[in-house]
Amino acid sequence: MRTPPPVRSKGVGGARPRQASPRALAIGGGIVALIAIAVVLAVVLGRSSNPPSSNGLPTTGDANGAAAVPGAPEANALFNGIPQKGLWLGKTSAPVTMQMFIDVQCPICKDYEVNSLPTIVQRYIRNGKVQLHLEPWAFIGPDSHSGRLALIAASFQNRGFEYAKVLYDNQPPGSENTGWLNESMMGQIAASVNGLDVPKVMSQRKESGAADIASKVDQLATKAKVGGTPTIFVGPTGGKLHNITGPGLAPTLQQTEQALDAALANR
Repeated sequence: MRTPPPVRSKGVGGARPRQASPRALAIGGGIVALIAIAVVLAVVLGRSSNPPSSNGLPTTGDANGAAAVPGAPEANALFNGIPQKGLWLGKTSAPVTMQMFIDVQCPICKDYEVNSLPTIVQRYIRNGKVQLHLEPWAFIGPDSHSGRLALIAASFQNRGFEYAKVLYDNQPPGSENTGWLNESMMGQIAASVNGLDVPKVMSQRKESGAADIASKVDQLATKAKVGGTPTIFVGPTGGKLHNITGPGLAPTLQQTEQALDAALANR
């Protein structure tokens, strides 16, 4: 270590050089070494707190993590603080229910999810007026079936709505039945949802629990005569829900708001 330049004392006896003692230098060097070790340990422990799983994805989802897909922080923030249980979003005491059938490959569903749903969430669901029931249907192709099972598995951890939003935000144009929504992509989406146990999602999507819920959604779609997605029903909670979707068309944001306002007025 380089010896510091002498410092001139102005005390009695004139100017004389004053040098740092070897003991002080040794102590200072030890402190610097300890700080360096602490920094290295902090980095190592920080990395090991969310180690990658066997497929290279983190074990816990993080919207700001290296494995997250674009737009993940905003998608997570949309639902932050809103009660969520399975495929239900919003307060159970909400007087009006909105039921939405979707297909995870549907480009019209993407348009509604990206451009209309955020406003519905902020104006009606966050304030406790409306609860939303998500019904992941599958009719476009094989990826619709496997993709919805991953969404349902995420809902077991009360993160299904974040999963769906991240998925639609990153759905490429014309991607139906192209293989885009493969196992790798489903894993990346899961890794983009804050707090989500990624390995559990990837495991539970293959188990009977997810398949059972998918079967119930199919039964609901048949009973309600759903012919496409998105199909939206609105009505009083616990009462009869009415289809607000025109033939072959998704309702606009304005049409959805009108239906919700009318249901709230008649509660």
